[in-house]
Amino acid sequence: MTAVRVASRSDQTIVVVLADIAPASVLWGWARIVKGPQSFLALDGVRFAKVLGSGYGGGFGLRPSSTRQGLFLVFHTQLAARDFLQHSALMHSYRERARELCVVTLRTWSCRGSWDGTALDLTTDKPDTGPIAALTRASIQVRKASAFWNHAPSSQAALEEVPGIRLAVGLGEAPFLRQATFTVWDSVQNMDAYARSGAHLEAIKAAAQNDYFSESMFARFVPLSIEGQWKDRRYV
Repeated sequence: MTAVRVASRSDQTIVVVLADIAPASVLWGWARIVKGPQSFLALDGVRFAKVLGSGYGGGFGLRPSSTRQGLFLVFHTQLAARDFLQHSALMHSYRERARELCVVTLRTWSCRGSWDGTALDLTTDKPDTGPIAALTRASIQVRKASAFWNHAPSSQAALEEVPGIRLAVGLGEAPFLRQATFTVWDSVQNMDAYARSGAHLEAIKAAAQNDYFSESMFARFVPLSIEGQWKDRRYV
């Protein structure tokens, strides 16, 4: 994996947790979504937190999954992120109750826009080689939601078949209106080839021309680690 050069001004570290909750713990999983991020924001070292649902089967459609969900956590330091993953009672609970769990830790090399008014610090350089990750999230304007979703199916189908994709999951704070996509790619070139062609490019153009979003964030990362299992694929 490419060596990471960390900007001295910030040690900010991102943690993405993807969990497929076991059937016996489905109510526990839904309770995490209903309670939201407050319990995570109370932890030492956490700057920003989101508890997210997912589409059916971990996909991108409007039908929600009853078991799949995700966490997006921003820590002030890498040490705080590591302490959470190794020692947090909340993380222990996810491990106990998930039939699949995948944990990705990240450094940010590009961030445009914000999430609930929060932007991410840039903590590493754009990589020349190796895997990269991306988060695209948006708050969709109510009056334009139907038009936005008209572009979604073809763009999402293209994502599932594109060369160089390692992991792709649809996440959201609220059905229909507050959506996110998290992906991991073999390289920047693979990601750019998808973003700049086909159905995805048409969706981007439509969003820009029609002002679909009241707020959006497009962030790119260098993965520090990817561990666990998601949709039957093992990551080490």
